Amino acid sequence: MSRLFRDVDGGPLCPHGSVVCIGAFDGLHLGHRALVRHAVARARALIVPAVGGTFEPLPRGFFAKDNPPPRLTLARTKVEGLLALGADHVGLLRFDAKLSAMSAEDFAHTLLAGRLHAREVWIGPEFRFGHRRGGDLALLQAMGGELGFSAGEIEPVHAHGDRVSSTRIREALKSGDFATGERLLGRPYAIGGRVVRGKQLGRTLGFPTANLRFPKTPALSGIYATWVHGVGDRPWPSVSSFGTRPTVDGVEPLLEAHLFDFAGDLYGRHLEVEFVAKLRDELKFPDLPSLTVQMHRDADDARGILSEHQRRATA
Repeated sequence: MSRLFRDVDGGPLCPHGSVVCIGAFDGLHLGHRALVRHAVARARALIVPAVGGTFEPLPRGFFAKDNPPPRLTLARTKVEGLLALGADHVGLLRFDAKLSAMSAEDFAHTLLAGRLHAREVWIGPEFRFGHRRGGDLALLQAMGGELGFSAGEIEPVHAHGDRVSSTRIREALKSGDFATGERLLGRPYAIGGRVVRGKQLGRTLGFPTANLRFPKTPALSGIYATWVHGVGDRPWPSVSSFGTRPTVDGVEPLLEAHLFDFAGDLYGRHLEVEFVAKLRDELKFPDLPSLTVQMHRDADDARGILSEHQRRATA
C-alpha cells in the first residue's frame, strides 16, 4: 500500500528494509525516471519497498523566498508521478529551517537508517544534501558502511546529444522550444490541476476558460496553442493564457484554457493542459476591446497550429 510521509523524524516506515532514491524530481524527466526505475528494480529484487524521497518546497526555493526560481511541476504531480513509477512510499519532506540546518550525517542517521532502514540508497549525478550541501555520494558510501546500506549514483542521461536536466528543460520551455522539452522530459510538457472558479471575465468577452492555479513561479508564460486532456475521449483543442493577466492587474500565475467549441461545466474537474506552441508573450492592453480583438487572433492562430499538429501526428 502506498504511503506519503512528510517528516524526517518519526517511527520506522520500512522495518524490514527499503531501497531509497532521493532527488528534487522537478519535472520527473528522463533522468529522474531512470533513477526511480533503477531503485524500484533493486527494491523488487530485494523484496523490500521502494521509497522516493524529495522535498517541498525545493531547497533552492526555500533559500530564495523573495525571488523564487521557476518550477516545472507542483508537489501533487510529483508525488503522483513517483507512485506511478513504482515507488511504494513517497517522502515529500518539509524543507524548513529545521531541515535546512540538519547535517548530512544526521539526515542519513535519522531518515535513511532510522525511519527507512535503507539497504541501498541511490542518487542522481552531482546530487547534494544536508546543511550547506555537505552530503554527496562519498559521504553516503562512508555513512552506509557504518549504518548498513550501500550507496550508488546513476550515470547522466542524454537525449539526442543533450544532457537531461531540469535546468535545460526550463530554458527550452521559456524560449518556446517544446520539441526539446518533450525530448528531455520523455513526454509533452503539461500542467495538471483542478478547475477553479475565476472572475468569469473570459465568459463576458466570449472566451470562457477553464482556470487552473499554479501557486509557484512557472517556467513559462504567454499565450499558447494547447491540448486539454480529461474532457473527452481525445485531447480537446484550445488556446491558453498562462501568466498574471496584466491587462486586469492580476498578481498570481493562472493558467486559463479556452476550449474551442465546448459547452459544459468543468468546475472541479481535474484536467491536464499540454503545451504545443507559443503564440506570443503576455501583454498589457489599453482596454478590454483591444484584448478581445487579440484573443480572436490568438484563437485563429491556435486552431491552425493544432490542425497541422494533428495532421502530422496521424500522417
